[in-house]
Amino acid sequence: MGAAARQLAGRVGGPLFTEGQDGYDEERARYQTHRPHRPALVVGATEPKDVQLAVEFAAARDLPVGVQATGHAPALPAGTGVLVSTRRMTEVRVDPAARTAFVGAGVRWKQVVEAAAPHGLAPLSGSAPDVGAVGYTLGGGIGLLARKFGYAADHVRRVECVTADGRPRAVTADSDPDLFWALRGGRDNFGLVTGLEVDLVPVNRLYGGGLFFDGASAEDVLDAYLRWTETVPEEMTSSLALVPLPDAPTLPPPLRGRYVVHVRISYLGDPAYGERLVAPLRALGPRLADSVRELPYTESGSIHNDPVAPAAYVGTNAMLSGLDAGAVRTVLELSGPDAPITSIVEVRHLGGALARAPRVPNSVGHRSARYLLAVLDRVTDDTADAVRAAHTRLTDALSPLTTGRNLNFLYGAAASPDQVRRAYEPGDYARLGRIKAAHDPGNLFRLNHNIPPNPSPGPRRRAAADRSGQQKER
Repeated sequence: MGAAARQLAGRVGGPLFTEGQDGYDEERARYQTHRPHRPALVVGATEPKDVQLAVEFAAARDLPVGVQATGHAPALPAGTGVLVSTRRMTEVRVDPAARTAFVGAGVRWKQVVEAAAPHGLAPLSGSAPDVGAVGYTLGGGIGLLARKFGYAADHVRRVECVTADGRPRAVTADSDPDLFWALRGGRDNFGLVTGLEVDLVPVNRLYGGGLFFDGASAEDVLDAYLRWTETVPEEMTSSLALVPLPDAPTLPPPLRGRYVVHVRISYLGDPAYGERLVAPLRALGPRLADSVRELPYTESGSIHNDPVAPAAYVGTNAMLSGLDAGAVRTVLELSGPDAPITSIVEVRHLGGALARAPRVPNSVGHRSARYLLAVLDRVTDDTADAVRAAHTRLTDALSPLTTGRNLNFLYGAAASPDQVRRAYEPGDYARLGRIKAAHDPGNLFRLNHNIPPNPSPGPRRRAAADRSGQQKER
């Protein structure tokens, strides 16, 4: 450890690690094990001041900065950069009267769910309780209550962060409208977030769970599911996954080693009416398993039952204007059990509140999409390139229906510049670039799904663009 790093270690409240030092591997370990971080320096932050000191240290040396809480989010290996580990920043404060929660940078959703439940409230959490709440929310956040309440990013009231100049800020719609707009949807491109104040909603129970069908009926079930989504109210948030399951003793015997169709249900309303809504799906044929029931929100993680063990995986997604029978066949041909690579494919039903602009605008894109299709596979270093190529064939085939990408579902490593750009509306992406130039002109925060700085055009370029637009209108 160099003299400067030793000096920093004496100032931060948490631990500091360099490569080869005891604790280094444990601190940089993450849920996503593909292309792991290997930074020059890891700062184990315990409070916002530690984050500020780490950013100041990196900025003074022009070192790139990355951030990690639970390590679900994809990122490039940090190389010679500084990784700020926020997993110790686990403060959760619930204000039941205001229906809000303060969420520290390292908090997992299950902590917020458990803290809010005694007050009859719930956060707009995702399908996996172990995912970090802050990164999920800053990327948009399509959760179990999404069609009723919208994106998690739509319900952020305040963002506490450290910007590239080392300055701690409490950002709201009133204090800095541009930065507040960019942070909610732009993830960690504009500052390292140390905490969020978010809305809670009056939910303590729901009607939800999973229906499992044999994969031989995948085309019929997926066709029927898509027709069903056209009929359900906004209180129904659902998805369908095509999953090749391992022959593992941890799985129920009827599911082991099978290719299955897993329909995930999350309904806010009278359970009896929920039963009637789900009845057409249950009538599709014999089910391998059926866990749909009334349950407390504290058990909502059982609906998707996402794995919790760290793994190496890659994936991508497409926000879709629709899905028809031809597209369903294409999905199965390119990723189903007879394809060279059989992938996990999930179709999430969007619309409802997800399609409406929030009261305070943010940078989350493609609200007109009706479905999100995500594809994912576990990989090794030897198989990753072939898997990515298979995913590209699938998304290319769906391009006529594709409106863009979703940032949170770009898995595996930092996405290409084009993929990141396509996560936003064109005008919004240009605005994000200008805000990035204002707050991080040197692109200090670039170990991520990066939005590069894009300074505003000068007067001559603006005039030329205006003339070009006028000519096109004529």
